[in-house]
Amino acid sequence: MATSEQQAADGADEVPAADAHDDIAHLGYEDARDQLAAIVTRLESGEPSLEDSMRLWERGEALAAHCQKWLSNAEQRIDAMTADRD
Repeated sequence: MATSEQQAADGADEVPAADAHDDIAHLGYEDARDQLAAIVTRLESGEPSLEDSMRLWERGEALAAHCQKWLSNAEQRIDAMTADRD
């Protein structure tokens, strides 16, 4: 039985190229981070073909950018909250 992380990484292979990253915008931080970790693990395994590796890499880049956006927004919110106290 595959783990949810493995299923997320497997699902990245099956998404058509044109729609490969449309779903990422709707992910929460933790879901995006977990998918990214699963992709990294899969790429490090050396199992995927070159074509699959490229697809996974591209999705991983999109997931990493999405996570960074979440973190930047959280930092801005914290800065705004702490600035209000000063």
